[in-house]
Amino acid sequence: MGINWKQKLTSRKFWCAVIGFVTAILTVFNVSEMTIEQVTAVISATAVLIAYIIGEGMVDVARVKNENGEKSEGQ
Repeated sequence: MGINWKQKLTSRKFWCAVIGFVTAILTVFNVSEMTIEQVTAVISATAVLIAYIIGEGMVDVARVKNENGEKSEGQ
């Protein structure tokens, strides 16, 4: 049983965990607060972009399946 990456990458909990982990690591290494905020912003923006791309892909697949199903019923 493998990891469902599509589900993980669209999960807000996953991205919150990533941000929390990275923030903690940066704090341990005495990185400036401004840098930590910038890194958090980049991770958040990346998460939104990934979730959008995967979500749109899922919608496209569902639409194609629906269109193909309607065509085969009408033939």
